[in-house]
Amino acid sequence: MSDLTPGRAVFLVARREFLVKVRTKSFLWGTLVIVAVMAGYVLLQAVLFDGADRDRVALSGQATVLAEPLRQTAASFGREVEVVDAGDPAAAEERVRSGDVDALISGAPDALRVVVEESLGDELRTVIDLIVKQQVLDAQLAEAGLDPAEVAENVAEAGVEVVALEPGDAADGQRLAIGLVIAALLYYSLLVYGTMVAQGVVEEKSSRVVEILLAALRPWQLLLGKVVGLGAVGLLQLVLIGGIGLGLASFSGVVDVAGVAGGALAAGVLWYLLGFFLYAVVFAAAASLVSRQEELQSVLTPISMTVVVVFLVGFNLMIADPTGTTVAVLSVLPPFAPILLPGRMAMGVAPLWQVLLAVVLALAAVAAITWLGGRVYSNAVLRTGARVRLRDALR
Repeated sequence: MSDLTPGRAVFLVARREFLVKVRTKSFLWGTLVIVAVMAGYVLLQAVLFDGADRDRVALSGQATVLAEPLRQTAASFGREVEVVDAGDPAAAEERVRSGDVDALISGAPDALRVVVEESLGDELRTVIDLIVKQQVLDAQLAEAGLDPAEVAENVAEAGVEVVALEPGDAADGQRLAIGLVIAALLYYSLLVYGTMVAQGVVEEKSSRVVEILLAALRPWQLLLGKVVGLGAVGLLQLVLIGGIGLGLASFSGVVDVAGVAGGALAAGVLWYLLGFFLYAVVFAAAASLVSRQEELQSVLTPISMTVVVVFLVGFNLMIADPTGTTVAVLSVLPPFAPILLPGRMAMGVAPLWQVLLAVVLALAAVAAITWLGGRVYSNAVLRTGARVRLRDALR
């Protein structure tokens, strides 16, 4: 072991941490549960979206002649209407009551009767009202000796020209959803795997295994290997969850901006790496100050609360105004950037200069935290018994 190069030593520690963790049941089942929950949510959204702009309508009696006008008028509103034959009126009302159809339409075209279970949707009501008005208008035009079809063609040619000074993106809603999901995944990964690093440090310290390891390794090699190994586990889980989620969302049609989602996942990977090194070293340094798992929470609480506050503040700011000055400033600062900036990048509201500035600041913060945290870890990891004061560990 004495002939190990620094790089080889870090690699061996990282490989051990990675292999041990990915083979645990908690990692396997945890990943499967998250993927299953996400798949269920995506499929639920797909079902809701699929039925959100579709109506199933039964036509009875004279109203059956309105099948095609009903479809065409609904299509102009971006809705789809499935028309079915009502058959027996009593049986059709039972289909309405059971939810098999959304509405039963009967009566003369200019005086329709609509039966619904509870209420008639605003868009479907507008479609039916327009059809009734059109039928009345056609009848009066015919009485006046005018051709309703010719009048309708002239009316259809009339319109307005809309000039948008700041045209919006139709995919803004999906971009926001993707950005928030990426932020949530990063929050989960940073908090869970940062805590895992801290638990590993205390476990080795309390069992005195660290004394054996440091007989062959330098403290910074052990610390870096542990951070890299567990960080790789978190990265693997992040890519698996994000990739499967992206595939499901694209396949089900919930997300139709797959290129944006793929770019968001790539940005999430970059910021996970930067954020994990930033937070994991802090978690490890804090854990080295105590010798028992029972004492760990006391030193981790301030760090965990910082991550929680960063996530909650950033999450709400992105929902309220992702282009605002406050969220723009916070998103380039190292504590906030790993969670906020990937989401803003997915929304397309983070200029390149902000991204580059955030990367530079994050790298500088990682270097500073690694030096400072490494110093604390080196001075405190071999000291057992009472909790080591931070001031003493820095000396």
